Amino acid sequence: MTAPTIIPANDRRAPRGFADVETWVFDLDNTLYPHNLNLWQQIDDRIREFVANFLKVTKEDAFKLQKDYYKRYGTTMRGLMAEHGLKPDDYLAFVHQIDHSPLLPNPQLGDAIERLPGRKLILTNGTRAHADAVMRRLDIDRHFEDVFDIAAADLDPKPLPQVYDRFLKKHGVDPRRAVMFEDLARNLEVPYALGMTTVLVVPEGTREVFREDWELAGRDDPHVDHVTDSLTGFLQGIAAARA
Repeated sequence: MTAPTIIPANDRRAPRGFADVETWVFDLDNTLYPHNLNLWQQIDDRIREFVANFLKVTKEDAFKLQKDYYKRYGTTMRGLMAEHGLKPDDYLAFVHQIDHSPLLPNPQLGDAIERLPGRKLILTNGTRAHADAVMRRLDIDRHFEDVFDIAAADLDPKPLPQVYDRFLKKHGVDPRRAVMFEDLARNLEVPYALGMTTVLVVPEGTREVFREDWELAGRDDPHVDHVTDSLTGFLQGIAAARA
């Protein structure tokens, strides 16, 4: 197996480590599966279609609104709720009706997660149904205790602080003994402030995340402890160090 590229997040301070971690918290999309499978692109396209139909605008205008709301509100759904009175159930069902077949069982990832001592949880802005589908396709569902989804967060998305507060309270997690794995640097700022170790997961073989500039902001800031382009390899390294 090719050794993963471990990319230093920054060199201004010593990053937090994993010796005392007892709870392992994972984002879902583009974190537990590779960015290049483009599942999120399917969701992105469905969101655009929903916005166009809901607001009766062109696909081009829908795209602009979609990205504007995502940037300002954390999710397009939240923007539609705030500015257009959207009731979220139909939206959530529609945008997550995607083809999950590009996902294949990943026994190496499952084994790496299994070897981590302690609890494993998912914290996602998506739905429980989507998370369950992803975990089943990857064959890793048995390794996770629970999923904290957008409904559990009262429809508030990461990176809003109340989302993390609700998550920690519901599951009784001590943030000083927890780690958060994410594919967006901005979603790690609050976890770091709460005391969690933070890991940014980027596309394999790259030192750049292929996203808009505002989405890249913060990846070299102090709230990102570690950056890796191989989640499986990174977890294997942690488990080996703690063995």
